[in-house]
This record gives sequence, structure tokens and C-alpha cells, in this order.
Amino acid sequence: MTSAPAKRRTITIPEDVAQGIDARIRGTGFATADAFVEFVLAKLLETTGEIPFSAEDERRLKERLRSLGYID
Repeated sequence: MTSAPAKRRTITIPEDVAQGIDARIRGTGFATADAFVEFVLAKLLETTGEIPFSAEDERRLKERLRSLGYID
């Protein structure tokens, strides 16, 4: 007995991101950008708790929020 295929949903991404994914998957086991994105998102969902930011990520985020006027 085979199970029914998983229900699918379409998500759009910017063309430059799609091109970056296409470049990244060349020569890998991923046949399509869709397969790569599905794999990455599934792995991300497996993580528990918060995804830690590096000190540099936090500094850049705060700098960006400050430049946009969200924080002092």
C-alpha cells in the first residue's frame, strides 16, 4: 500500500535568490532548487529552541535596526 503524496504549496522567492540556489546546487545531489529549499527548510524545522546568532550577526542586526530608527 502506498501513501498519498504530500500536499504541496507554492512559495515565491526573488530571482537573484533562485539564481544563487541554482549556482549552489550545481554538482550536488540536488536535482532542483525546489529539492534544495525543501531540504534546508526541513532541517531548519528540526532544530529546537532558538537559532543562535553570532556576536557579529547581533552587532550587524542592531546596527541595521539603529539605522532604521527602531532602536537608539
